[in-house]
This record gives sequence, C-alpha cells and structure tokens, in this order.
Amino acid sequence: MIVTTPLHVAINVSDLDQAQWFYGDVLGLPQAERSLGFPGVWYQLGHFQIHLIVAQGHQYQMHNPDKWGRNGHLALAVADLEMAKAALVEAGCPVQASASGRAALFTQDPDGNIIELSAV
Repeated sequence: MIVTTPLHVAINVSDLDQAQWFYGDVLGLPQAERSLGFPGVWYQLGHFQIHLIVAQGHQYQMHNPDKWGRNGHLALAVADLEMAKAALVEAGCPVQASASGRAALFTQDPDGNIIELSAV
C-alpha cells in the first residue's frame, strides 16, 4: 500500500451552530459543498477538508488537561500566530501555549475538540 495524500478529517460536534461559529467565524475557514443527508458541514483548506459531523451529546475526552498537545488534536498552520491568539481571546475561546516552546498554541472548539495553531 502507498498512501499518497490526506483527504479529510471528521470531527464530531454536538451543536452545529456553535461549531460553525467556531470553525467558520472564529477560525475563518471557508465552507465547502456538501451533498450528504445527515447533519454536518464541511470546510475546505487547499486539497484538505474538515468534516464536522453532528453527534448528539458529544463531548471530547481530554486525557492530559495540563498539556493539550498531548491529546488527540487537529493541527493547522496560521500566517500570524499572535493575530490568531488575539482573535481567539476576543471570541472567548480558551488558549494554551505549546509546552514545547515552539511557535504554536492550542485552543478548543465548543465541544472541547483540541485545535493546534502553528506558525509556519
């Protein structure tokens, strides 16, 4: 087998409106076309997609609350880390600096799913 490229990641969310606020408004991700009949929304990042799928009662299970990067997470590159941090803080989103000391931070969507934002 030869895996050639990532296509998408699926993230469970309990409240689609709250998730769309976070991924669409706060992170500013562009929405992609979606033809499936179950509740959800897709976002496009180049050739990669983020699929939000509604799962009633979903709550992310964090195993290491002290170091968010040691939990399952989605990592995204940002052009300006300080600008991203300011937008998250202004929106009332939790923020944790990377424990490694590199130019990265972690936040959580309304369901607690962890997102890493890294400067590139």
